[in-house]
Amino acid sequence: MITSSPGNVVHTSFTHRLLPYDGADRFLDGALPFLADGLAAGDRVVAVCGTGQEMLLRDALGPADAGVEFQEPRDWYRHPARTLADCLSAADDATGRGSRLRVLGEPAWTSRTPPEVVEWQRIEAVLNVAFRDTGAALMCPYSTSLPAGIVAAARKTHPETVRGGQAVPNPGFVDPWSYCAQCDREPLPAPPPDADELRLDKADLYWLRAYVTEYARQTALPDEDLQRLLVAVTEVVTNAMRHGEPPIVLRMWTEPGTAPALVCEVADEGRWAPGTGYGLIPPRPGSTAFGSRFGLWAVRLLCAAVQIRTGEGGSTVRLRLALPGAAGAGPRTESEGFRALGFQNPPSGVR
Repeated sequence: MITSSPGNVVHTSFTHRLLPYDGADRFLDGALPFLADGLAAGDRVVAVCGTGQEMLLRDALGPADAGVEFQEPRDWYRHPARTLADCLSAADDATGRGSRLRVLGEPAWTSRTPPEVVEWQRIEAVLNVAFRDTGAALMCPYSTSLPAGIVAAARKTHPETVRGGQAVPNPGFVDPWSYCAQCDREPLPAPPPDADELRLDKADLYWLRAYVTEYARQTALPDEDLQRLLVAVTEVVTNAMRHGEPPIVLRMWTEPGTAPALVCEVADEGRWAPGTGYGLIPPRPGSTAFGSRFGLWAVRLLCAAVQIRTGEGGSTVRLRLALPGAAGAGPRTESEGFRALGFQNPPSGVR
């Protein structure tokens, strides 16, 4: 059984633990008792992992594996804001039934673009705020074979680390809002010279939407995503008109490559007030909590990635939507997953 060190939160409190592993034994040492404890307590138990990890867990759990909901990382980790919202809703549902949500979730990092990686790392940080009153138990396995930067970020976003079957305080843990500020410290790359640019002198949303539609239809953006973009751009421009400073400029361009994207940027000369929160967590009923701005949260739900920078030089909100042909993010291949567990190749019959 995994236990907390003296002085930490009790069993029924929210927990968010990092499980670093370098092979099958280390993985099972942390993951197996975590799941077994949940089954014994009557929790809703979910395991989000690759084929290799699922096979190990099913074999170790035996008949009890029927009580675990196994999920594909490609489906669970499809979109950062939507995953956060769905998981939070599941935690609330479990609490309403007098139970607890327990998730063993191994994030999917393969094929993600740098902005996507940052957004998922940010989610790992802010869920410490979003889930703190839910009583949910979250454990995130991270293979030590992942890029060093990803493993290092995980040590900053998890309050506890599992070592030798025990949960101990993580000395590298960073306050979630401080971590988010670190994510936004680097300036955004400059728009390309051929970016389309529209100066907005008045709040004429009809022509704004017509302009965005015309540009987007020159790309491969599906109609469904175009509707999402129009709602998101309208919200961001309206916010800039109400709270920003002129000039307000809209820029649009496409990014080619293995992960093509349509990018839409709204910039103004104003500066966001401290404590804005950037809409990083879902608003709770009647909540005015830091970070829970409904409009910006909705924008995050609509776009693949939202990047915000504010300071002495003004404010910029950059929206990204993936174009067809993008490699997309997904779980590691089966061979990669098995190598993380210490096997050179998948066992016979799994290839």
